[in-house]
Amino acid sequence: MTSELYGPGARAYQDLFDSRRLADRLIEMTVHHELDDGDIALVADQSTVWLSTVDAGGWPDVSYKGGAPGFIRVVGRTELQIPIYDGNGMFRSLGNIADTGKVALLFVDTNRPWRMRVHGTAEISTEPAVLDEHHGAQAVVIVTTTRIFPNCGRYIHRDGEISRYVPRAGEDTPIPSWKKLPGLREVLPAADAARLDAEDAGNHSP
Repeated sequence: MTSELYGPGARAYQDLFDSRRLADRLIEMTVHHELDDGDIALVADQSTVWLSTVDAGGWPDVSYKGGAPGFIRVVGRTELQIPIYDGNGMFRSLGNIADTGKVALLFVDTNRPWRMRVHGTAEISTEPAVLDEHHGAQAVVIVTTTRIFPNCGRYIHRDGEISRYVPRAGEDTPIPSWKKLPGLREVLPAADAARLDAEDAGNHSP
């Protein structure tokens, strides 16, 4: 699993920024192949998704897809269906899926805030029985999941306000709470661990 998610480039930057231990632990704790109950609930709440595809020449593309909340249908633990509505007629997403079949989805939940990534393979259906399940769809992208993993949402802006985690000159940037979780703190980069140690020392000072 580790080798599938991290290539040589990612490994090089993990070593540069002392995050290899953390990266491997996050795989152990978060990466899964099937949608769990929390994933399914998140998808059901969303009215948007970012759909990434790869064309025949190897170029990535990403497209915003929107609909009514719950427009993406969870068919099973390993299957999602995304309706494709009338657009500009370019059909790049559908064309790329037909050519390569590789997709990645990004869900952004602004309420938590939180992000979820889904990697998988996809096919396209224009069968009437499938279209009938998605009112107004011209086609339906059927995604089979291969790996699913959450992402920290600390840089998601909410209610028109810039996230407090965005670095600002002259201010200390808050440490996200997930870095303090058991199982993660001991594998943090040394700089993060030192900041937390200093914070703890300050909290316990008389």
